[in-house]
Amino acid sequence: MKNYRHIEELKVSFTTKKDAIRVRLKEYGEVPQEKYFYELLYCLMTPQSSAVNAGKAQKDFESLDYRHTNADPEPVLFQKDHYIRFHRSKARWIEAMKKNYDTIMQVTVGPMSAEEKREWFVKNVIGLSYKEATHFLRNIGKNDGLAILDRHIVKNLKYHGVIRSLPLSLNKKRYLSIEKKFQTFAGEIGLSIDELDLLFWSNEAGEILK
Repeated sequence: MKNYRHIEELKVSFTTKKDAIRVRLKEYGEVPQEKYFYELLYCLMTPQSSAVNAGKAQKDFESLDYRHTNADPEPVLFQKDHYIRFHRSKARWIEAMKKNYDTIMQVTVGPMSAEEKREWFVKNVIGLSYKEATHFLRNIGKNDGLAILDRHIVKNLKYHGVIRSLPLSLNKKRYLSIEKKFQTFAGEIGLSIDELDLLFWSNEAGEILK
């Protein structure tokens, strides 16, 4: 099995958490379409910000019915107890996304493949990189084996010998190359990309975050 490392450790960890992980993955696939807007908004908040804070801010946006009101997003991002870094830039991203959301939604539920949707999001939704676009698709159960390559995931891929070194940055070519290695790794050890994603995250954070 190539030069993978610590596989038994990984499988033991998965055995202890698999029920919770699979429940969470099932929940992603059951997110109603009217919530997609807020899941995308969440993913626009997460770059270089706490996932916990982004989750709290998402709830505030939902309470405001932001999708259907003219509320200013910046004060929501600037809350002391869940501050979102780069709040001014992200407020602009969120407003642009809201303005174009009808088109975004058509793509989200349309017939394109997950890879095609991700490419479209990266090109047409300000603030979405490959990581965030994949995160959005995963959070609504539509990523179809595409990988969320954040720093926690990449660190774990190096630990298990999937990649030799940590990339300094992730351009498109490097992202897709590491994603392919991750997909091969998952297939060879008999787990899905999504199961490994949540397992790696829970091992780092101590809980299964979205």
